[in-house]
Amino acid sequence: MSDPAAPARPTPAPMPADPGLPERPDRAGEPTVTGPATTIDDLVSNNAAYADALAPAHLPVEPARRIVIVTCMDSRIDVFAALGLHNGEAHIVRNAGGVITDDMIRSLAISQRKLGTREIMLIHHTDCGMQKVSDDAFRAELQEATGIAPAFAIESFTDVEADVRQSILRVRRSSFVPYRDVVRGFVYDVDTHLLSEVECP
Repeated sequence: MSDPAAPARPTPAPMPADPGLPERPDRAGEPTVTGPATTIDDLVSNNAAYADALAPAHLPVEPARRIVIVTCMDSRIDVFAALGLHNGEAHIVRNAGGVITDDMIRSLAISQRKLGTREIMLIHHTDCGMQKVSDDAFRAELQEATGIAPAFAIESFTDVEADVRQSILRVRRSSFVPYRDVVRGFVYDVDTHLLSEVECP
């Protein structure tokens, strides 16, 4: 039984929203959502508007131009715009640095053996974040933070053109990738937006 003389507990004040994030906008037909919006919320909303503006269409799963492009995950590279590509024309495969790893070979093998691509274009870029990372230092950082030494290679580099050549050679030497006659590498300048080809004998 409660003590009538005891003071009432104050209602806790609501947590303030993060001032760095906008509030979630109300959407028609949806209940009001309180709390800060996330970038994912914005992207989901953008997708709804994108889909509304397009008629339903189905493209073949095989890329029309029969090419697979390997490049970096860097947010400054708009691959389709930079190369004049359209939806359904090419496979775009990305990772940190655009380097050829075992998992990248897996994607290339599937792209060629199952989905009909024949040419491979490798694109690194200037001012890459992987040029600012040391393999040993980052591996030690991960082990200190988690207690586990990562099994994956870090694949940092200092010379971007040398790393493009190494990536070309890794593709050429992989028997999992059947079509290796047309494998070319480039460096994309993030300031001028131009490609420079890297020769690899």
